[in-house]
Amino acid sequence: MSRVGHVIGNGDNAVMYKPSKGFKITCNIPPFEVANVYTTCLVDFKMMKAMTEGSVYIPGEWTLGYRPKVWMENNPAFHMKVAQQIKGFYLELPKYVSNYTDFNCGHMATHYTANHLQCEEIHMYGFDSIFDFNLRSCTDMYLNSDRSLSNNNRLANNWRPVWGNLFKEFPNTEFVVHHEHSDIKIDLPKNVTVTTK
Repeated sequence: MSRVGHVIGNGDNAVMYKPSKGFKITCNIPPFEVANVYTTCLVDFKMMKAMTEGSVYIPGEWTLGYRPKVWMENNPAFHMKVAQQIKGFYLELPKYVSNYTDFNCGHMATHYTANHLQCEEIHMYGFDSIFDFNLRSCTDMYLNSDRSLSNNNRLANNWRPVWGNLFKEFPNTEFVVHHEHSDIKIDLPKNVTVTTK
């Protein structure tokens, strides 16, 4: 029986996720409560700052990227306070990504699910920026983000190319991207399908 992962992002179409068997990996704060989450991936200083200040609380266990690791090193009291929630640190930066800023939470969560959890089938929900010029995120309800057109363009141009390379890095993994339409804005390798159900 294959290992199945469900990566639940923060875009509008995250709501396409329905309770399913397999690992549940969330990014930051999903737009709805997800039962039996294996881990929540976090990559940003901004989220760490909000959690340290107490304005944001994320339940369950966390897998932290490079910048949260730096934050913990610089804020040892907070690190000690939340140490029991830290499942681990995931510091992989694939060679096709120039820096950690271009490796967003969705990228990290999907890479972690393929590489660390070694899931052979990965379902992805709420990754709307691959399909549309839409970088809305439910995280924006908790934290202010720069969503100006110039920044959106920069993020889309930096983030989208990572997906094609990530999918190619794991040719034996079947990726299923769930979205409201199938007009995806990147070339997909054979191991990726889009479903609108």
